[in-house]
Amino acid sequence: MNATGTGTTGMNTPAPLRRLTVLYDAECSLCAFLRDWLLRQSHLVPLELVPAASEEARRRFPGLDHGATLDEITVVGDAGQVYQGPAAWVVTLWALREHRPLAHRLSTPSGALLARGAVLAAAKWRGARWPRGQRGGTQWGGRVYRRADGWSYAPDSGWSYTAPGCADGACAPR
Repeated sequence: MNATGTGTTGMNTPAPLRRLTVLYDAECSLCAFLRDWLLRQSHLVPLELVPAASEEARRRFPGLDHGATLDEITVVGDAGQVYQGPAAWVVTLWALREHRPLAHRLSTPSGALLARGAVLAAAKWRGARWPRGQRGGTQWGGRVYRRADGWSYAPDSGWSYTAPGCADGACAPR
């Protein structure tokens, strides 16, 4: 963003993108998979991948709602542009050599509907990965469970919970 906060240059034209920072949920297996996939791609615009709500993200982008960046992909351009949700995915694909044509198709009105559907499907997949008992059998309320809260995931056994400070067995069973 320029000094006026408009995201454009002084001539009222869009600021060019020279670098993108993708904020991703480092505790989410799908997000970590996509991070690794992005790193393997050939880039037309360099991507930096930074864990959402991390100290690094807070230092670099103090004006962002860092809680929201954990719930929805957020991409920040080098001139202060902020993209979230489907727009964030489209601009990220636009930065990739092999996927720029797809990004152009997704930037059309009908493509935007497809991009939104893909983002919603990913959100539903993430929500389905949580243990039923912890979701209370109701709709997802936007909470993400993290290792620091005592949650861990193992592909062979699924989700498990150990109260913080009880990993060594010092806590009495309930």
